[in-house]
Amino acid sequence: MLKVYQHEQAKRDLIEHFVYLADNAGLDVAERFLTNAEADFNELASCPLMGSPLTLQNPKLAGMRKWRVRGFDNILIFYMPYHNGVSVVRVLHGAQDWWGLLGLT
Repeated sequence: MLKVYQHEQAKRDLIEHFVYLADNAGLDVAERFLTNAEADFNELASCPLMGSPLTLQNPKLAGMRKWRVRGFDNILIFYMPYHNGVSVVRVLHGAQDWWGLLGLT
């Protein structure tokens, strides 16, 4: 069975994006975001290498990939692929300093 593990920070990221979207674009958009993100997590678990690989110097983050949330092209999923699924590390807006937030700078 394929698994999707969400780090605590990824869960907080989802909540922050949901609240922002609900306040600024409406509840329907925020709910669509969550639905699309969850669907993308499951799709990534089925095909974990479909995201773009990141070239990182930190060996602990070797293999990390990124994927855009369907319908929300500025929101990126950062995840680690595994043989039985994925581990979602963060869900960040593309305009954020995601290199810094991932501890890459």
